[in-house]
Amino acid sequence: MPSDTFQQLLDRAATLYGIDPGFWDIWGRYHETATEARQAILGALGVDARDRESLERSLAAHTRREWERLLAPATVAGESETAELYLNVPAESLGERARFQVTPEDGQPREFELNLGELPQTGSIEMDGRTWVRKRVRLPVRLPLGYHDIALRLGASCAATRYIVTPRQAWTDPHLSRGGRAAGIAVSLYGIRSARNWGCGDFGDLLDIVDWVADKLDASFVSLNPLHAIFNRRPFNTSPYLPNSIFYQNFLYLDVEGMEDFALCRRARELRRSPPVEAEIQALREAPFVEYERVSGLKLRFLKLLFAQFLRERRKGSARAREFQAYLDREGGLLEKFATHCALDEHLHGRDPELWIWPQWPAPFQDPDSAETRAFRTRYWRRVMFYQFLQWQIDVQLQRAQQRARDRRLSIGLYHDLALATDQFGSDLWAHRKFYVTGSRVGSPPDDFAPGGQDWGFPPPAALRHREDGYRLFAESIRKNCRHGGALRIDHVMRLFRLYWIPDGADAAHGAYVRELTGDFVRILALESVRNRVIVVGEDLGTVDPPVRETLARFGILSYRLFYFEKKESGGFRAYEEYPRQALVSSTTHDLPTLAGFWAGADLEARRAAGVLEETAFRAQSKSRMAEKQKMLDLLFQTPLLAPHLPRSAAAYPDLTGELHNAIVGFLALTPSQLLAINHEDLTKELAQQNLPGTTWQYPNWGRKMRFTVEQLQSGAGTESFTAMFRNWIAVSGRQNVG
Repeated sequence: MPSDTFQQLLDRAATLYGIDPGFWDIWGRYHETATEARQAILGALGVDARDRESLERSLAAHTRREWERLLAPATVAGESETAELYLNVPAESLGERARFQVTPEDGQPREFELNLGELPQTGSIEMDGRTWVRKRVRLPVRLPLGYHDIALRLGASCAATRYIVTPRQAWTDPHLSRGGRAAGIAVSLYGIRSARNWGCGDFGDLLDIVDWVADKLDASFVSLNPLHAIFNRRPFNTSPYLPNSIFYQNFLYLDVEGMEDFALCRRARELRRSPPVEAEIQALREAPFVEYERVSGLKLRFLKLLFAQFLRERRKGSARAREFQAYLDREGGLLEKFATHCALDEHLHGRDPELWIWPQWPAPFQDPDSAETRAFRTRYWRRVMFYQFLQWQIDVQLQRAQQRARDRRLSIGLYHDLALATDQFGSDLWAHRKFYVTGSRVGSPPDDFAPGGQDWGFPPPAALRHREDGYRLFAESIRKNCRHGGALRIDHVMRLFRLYWIPDGADAAHGAYVRELTGDFVRILALESVRNRVIVVGEDLGTVDPPVRETLARFGILSYRLFYFEKKESGGFRAYEEYPRQALVSSTTHDLPTLAGFWAGADLEARRAAGVLEETAFRAQSKSRMAEKQKMLDLLFQTPLLAPHLPRSAAAYPDLTGELHNAIVGFLALTPSQLLAINHEDLTKELAQQNLPGTTWQYPNWGRKMRFTVEQLQSGAGTESFTAMFRNWIAVSGRQNVG
């Protein structure tokens, strides 16, 4: 029998590791994955695919690993399914008895024995002169939702697996499940302006925003940008969607004067009253954009004083000290590694200002588990504990904000956002490197928005490593971001299905889609949703395979629909009644023009000014924009949401008029979609968007402040017409808060 050719072996390896043979672009063209791309991606995954002989060895090694393992490292099952395991055993062991110990997540271990020869056989293989068989085991226990441990002993061999029981669907708010709908406002927390903050929106401002939403809008939730920890260095490292860590939050959001230790710390109170500090805070408030580094430096100065105050209390063994210790015990090594990275970053950069990222650190400190790193953690324990203390205080203040939302009877409360990416130079890559693939980056293929494709510059997740880990780290990423909220947005939810990988040395047009362990990831997401009573919204914009949305719908995960993108095959916009019910509908996102900016072409002007849109393209897109505006206008007249006497030509509307504003918000409110989120920039008709993709220093990304202060929102000074309009549509569409 002839041996497989190199191409056949490459096809087998690509299929085995989830590399798609090709993809359809948005223009309906099929792109076959190049041999070079498959070889490079396999290489990044640790598979030698240089030639036929290398592939044969790699495939044989993979087969051997899978069959010589008694148990898979993790099994993810549905709650209605019979608990089953699959064992791989050598044929000569079939006369033996296997001893099992099942330890439920919060129960007592149970033990039982089974005769291998009596178990159903589902497969076999010959390897190295031995026969291996696969046996199916039905566990004689019923396991509840959760994470359980199963240990196996067979003769001198032993193995363990994590058995994860998941619900049929993600959690759904009872009101929504009965046909109800809800509405909320989306804010960029960093951009909130107030008379009390220190130049950056904080958790104290968030309390006021919650009150405003309850009093003025009768809405059900406040949607926030990702609160993840970032480096707070402009113009780079300030994107909440490219964080230092997805597990912990940015201390910039702490309300320093609202911390309990501030009232106890005389030095901090005196410093706050000093003229230089008062002048700096006033300057930061008046700055047109968030001055990340200045705010960070100022807050750290105070936070270190407050930590010193807390240490004195900790030595006395107070109730708060015990609460802090309980927090440390709960967070464990995950927080310890994050705090160690933060302390090392501060320490090493202080010694050498040219050291900005961990790959520049001395080699021993690049390893989170090295003897030198452990010694640093012991010697500088106060520095490490300081960053643990900050995360504890963030947890306290975020819990307070969600409790305020509940007290004000917002039925959902805070709606959080989990970023897709993590900075390749951040603490997550430093601490959890094995969970990321080196040799490739994540991006997207060419489309009309980016004809050359997009290279997002961060590494793909190593799905098989997550499986080996029993999905512990993946579950933590969901759990940490569910905490103190009623809804969670998963940025680029297609990550759970496939990601576009770009091999190092190639451009974005020469990548390939790589499949993920979708069934496991989606089920665990549903489990954490149910446990935390959090609605899940999957951001499914862009090129989306139909099976993706079918799977999301089956698991009760809401789709994410934007006014700009909801079009028919003919090119016209969908009628509001054609929107899906199981969805969140919104006006725009941080990466897209605001409604006012779209109508005035402000985004096109900004891209031209930033140098990312040349003159010919600017004219072409301006012409296309006028055609899009006309389609929108036609839709709003047909609905009808615009009075018949108004002009019907888009050329008559160079700006977003009050009538257009009211009509678009009303259109979105009338959709059957369960959730409606209006960005605060769209509520107050602001021209500029938060982020201009493709720019860094050319545009003030992630720093733009709100047009109105919190105090103006609450008093209605200049904002009453906007809030009254939105509140009216919330009432007319039946989206009033029912908390």
